[in-house]
Amino acid sequence: MTTEDAAAGDEQAGAHLLTELKETMEEYVIFPSEEAAVAVTLWIAATFGQRAWQHAPRLVVTGPTKRCGKSRLLDVVHESCWNPLITVNATVAAIFRSIGDDPPTLLVDEADTLFGTTKAAENNEDLRGLLNAGHQRNRPTLRVVGVGTEQAVKEFPTFAMAALAGIGGMPDTIMDRAIIVQMRRRGPGEKVKPFRTRRDAPRFTSIGMALVEWLRPATDVLADMEPDMPLEDRAADTWEPLIIVADHAGGDWPKLARHAAEKMVKEQAKADSDNTFRGRVLVDCRRAFRAAGWPGAMKTDDLLEYLKADREAPWADWGRDGLTARKLGNLLGEYDITSGNIRFSDGQKKGYLRVKFEDAWGRYCPAEEEPAEEPPGDVSQASQPSPPRSAPGRKEPWDGSDPSQLSIRPALTSTNELGTDGTANHEEQATTPCVGCRTPQTNTIGSAYCDTCRTAA
Repeated sequence: MTTEDAAAGDEQAGAHLLTELKETMEEYVIFPSEEAAVAVTLWIAATFGQRAWQHAPRLVVTGPTKRCGKSRLLDVVHESCWNPLITVNATVAAIFRSIGDDPPTLLVDEADTLFGTTKAAENNEDLRGLLNAGHQRNRPTLRVVGVGTEQAVKEFPTFAMAALAGIGGMPDTIMDRAIIVQMRRRGPGEKVKPFRTRRDAPRFTSIGMALVEWLRPATDVLADMEPDMPLEDRAADTWEPLIIVADHAGGDWPKLARHAAEKMVKEQAKADSDNTFRGRVLVDCRRAFRAAGWPGAMKTDDLLEYLKADREAPWADWGRDGLTARKLGNLLGEYDITSGNIRFSDGQKKGYLRVKFEDAWGRYCPAEEEPAEEPPGDVSQASQPSPPRSAPGRKEPWDGSDPSQLSIRPALTSTNELGTDGTANHEEQATTPCVGCRTPQTNTIGSAYCDTCRTAA
């Protein structure tokens, strides 16, 4: 189905248009989930029906670090949404004077430079206030205009849909009014087409023109629709325009929209706005697994002891008692890395499976270089072992030489969600640098400490 056919008045025009927009975006952008792709598609379509909405949802495109595809997604949104207005380095006065009864779509890239620090946020408090007020209709900005004694108070509308892209979270008041898309860096094997405005923008412009013909004449119909909402309160206000567009389109879109709304709102409720040190904790956890010989799992206590033993790292001074299991879980939760009950050689303990880290290591951590070999006979400094053949990003069958390559078998228990064996073989031993004494000694796989230091502890 082409955009020309959709614009011609087919009963399934809306569903075909939304599907075409989504599939076209996916050629240039790797979305973090199917639900995110659905949400962005519906948000773009909803910009063409702004005259019908009571609330103008924000679209916040964020990621934990640079090169996660945030600006690329904003490029695609710019080429396909209604009347885009880029607000890079624009004054607040210029922005609200650009909003009228038929508002544009505001686009703000590099939003972390506006709200990423306390000082920057204070300097841009007026912009934050405008974005918050513009979420709901009939929240104008008042300004005194005129020359000399001929001055009067004038209302300027603020209502307009807006998209913001930047590293980390935005102010809570903006996030609370937004559909949030947590972008991530492309992993190995994930490929997209390069986006070139001259060559690729016409594809999105064509879809946008078809959306104009489909949605703009339906303003009164859209305004009268009262969809069955799976959400409540402000989340329902924010998602309502997207649900209405999906219901108006028909096909599979009503079901897709409600599923995306429920899942993404739950994820948003769990989101932690403090992204500081998350990149470092991934790198340091990889070092801990490497020091332990790349076991299939590590106890939470052993991982914490390794992290806090590094005097150059912030973990020992992380709060009054240093980094705790709960704080570590909060930091790693941003990357969907969670702990669980795992069986080790000394019983069932809380710990982390190595496999849960591998995707995040491949996306966000720089590749590790092979350590240089020590000169023969020089044992003054113990070098860390080279990564096994099954290091993150490499999958090879186990040849019997590396216990960490063994698959982790789930245990059939009702109380253990993970129910896994933390080590490949509890009888296996490995010679690795002990975190405590830093000398190569025989230690149990799954522990960062040698048997002597563990006993003394």
